[in-house]
Amino acid sequence: MSRPQSGPPLIIPAVAFTALTIAGIITAAGVPRPDAPGAEVLAYLQDHGPAMRLSAFLALGAAVPLAIWSAAAYRRLRALGITAPGSAIALVGGVLASGFAALSGLIGWAASRTSESAPLASALRDLAFVTGGPGFVAFFGLLLAGVGVPMLLLRISRPVAIAGLVLALIAELSTLTLLTLDAAPTLPIARFGGIIWLVTVSLLLPTSRRTATANPS
Repeated sequence: MSRPQSGPPLIIPAVAFTALTIAGIITAAGVPRPDAPGAEVLAYLQDHGPAMRLSAFLALGAAVPLAIWSAAAYRRLRALGITAPGSAIALVGGVLASGFAALSGLIGWAASRTSESAPLASALRDLAFVTGGPGFVAFFGLLLAGVGVPMLLLRISRPVAIAGLVLALIAELSTLTLLTLDAAPTLPIARFGGIIWLVTVSLLLPTSRRTATANPS
């Protein structure tokens, strides 16, 4: 029987996802809040169309390495002997988070081409926000939990695993942003905390069960 393959290095797609995500957020800095008037949103889009299109390109680009990371992490967990639902939850969460990130970028691109209708500009801004904000973060939280629980089971860097579960909980709480913008601070905590966690896990997750059991922490 052949030995299960652990998949490619996780750090490569993790770094690519991190760099593209941060670049996209910086490029789109200053976008009006969801409660801003439509006229303000339209004026911003008219003045920052090229920057918004670049941000959309970067958001779409970031979705690709996130999907790759999710698939690679799923394969890694399977190679480590995880047959519980955690690995599948990680894969589903990562793929859906990637899809929402891509959708948000595409909606942002469409919004950048709006030049006359304030209600349309406002609607597209809201769609870009809910897909790239609570939509993305909620499923990103599933990815964190889906990897964090198996790490606990395998006794791999337990403090890091627990931190991932805490971030996953914050990510799910971010869905309250759909009810009140007072919950919006949970979005950057889960997003940026999760990005740091993903990079950390990429360096810590072993490639074989023997390595995991030989170096518990």
